[in-house]
Amino acid sequence: MKKTIIFILALLTAGFVNSQVSPGKGYKIVNKFHLDGDEKWDYLYSDDLTGHLFISHGSMVQVMDEAKGNVIGTISGLKGVHGIAIAPSFNKGFISSGKDSSVTIFDTKTFQVIKKVLVTGAGPDAILFDPFSKKVFVYNGKSNNATVINAENNEILATIPLEGKPEFSVSDGKGKIYVNLEDKSIIAVINASTYKVENVWSVAPGEEPTGLALDNETHRLFSVCGNKLMIIIDAESGKVITNLPIGEKCDGVAFDPGGKFAYSSNGEGTLTIVKEGEKDSFKIIDNFKTQKGAKTITVNKKTHHVYLPVCNFEAQKGEEKPKIVPGTFVVLDIVAQ
Repeated sequence: MKKTIIFILALLTAGFVNSQVSPGKGYKIVNKFHLDGDEKWDYLYSDDLTGHLFISHGSMVQVMDEAKGNVIGTISGLKGVHGIAIAPSFNKGFISSGKDSSVTIFDTKTFQVIKKVLVTGAGPDAILFDPFSKKVFVYNGKSNNATVINAENNEILATIPLEGKPEFSVSDGKGKIYVNLEDKSIIAVINASTYKVENVWSVAPGEEPTGLALDNETHRLFSVCGNKLMIIIDAESGKVITNLPIGEKCDGVAFDPGGKFAYSSNGEGTLTIVKEGEKDSFKIIDNFKTQKGAKTITVNKKTHHVYLPVCNFEAQKGEEKPKIVPGTFVVLDIVAQ
């Protein structure tokens, strides 16, 4: 009888564990929004205030109405789009273009271009509007520095030297800016008022950090790394709290404060979903199947919809990068069931 009870308990325990991490449980792709164009993509940005989704797409940024799923505007004529930042208090958007090292500033109501600014570095990639300082931080991946732009008058204010190649960045809204430095496996902490790097924190055992998200209530940073780890860090002290396994080829992470979920978008075709609990407890609740190549992400913090851009690829030939299958570019719309 005792052996039977132990066996039953073992089965129940195994079932519980699997229910926490089994692919597909609890989440669903509710829409696949098709967008015209066959170019590469990078970041996308969900504007919670307007319900507009800004999608980088090679030589343009497409603006989609999240509720209706249709394109309502396009900012075109760009060269190698990477990121989009929105400054709602100024009704402006800022787009980083890596091929000509520029930032295109546009009106978020009309989607008309206001100005094009050349940055003080090379290869601008990630971009961030900081609501505390009202400044835009543009991260130049080929010159290891950041250009600071005044969001009000569009003028360049400063250049911040960095110790390595900057990737994604977040703000605590109180004067601190955090940015992953991919090739050094560290996070730089920037003072938003002085434009000085005040701290540098290791993400070890993480390596090659890309995406970065922040829970501003508990002051926890979520840094996703190339060696398939999510590193969770105290945003006040720089202490590594814990790490969790994620999928391969991650490039983005998003945090939804409503449900306390951190989402890691993995290019292998999975979405690792981490639930933040009390007293620094973090648990993987799902490795949801998405689509191969879906490696960048954004979340609408009001509707709790998660968005990932992706397309189909042709079969790889030798060492050549696989080509995009024309007409297959979509944005996956994922929600909890």
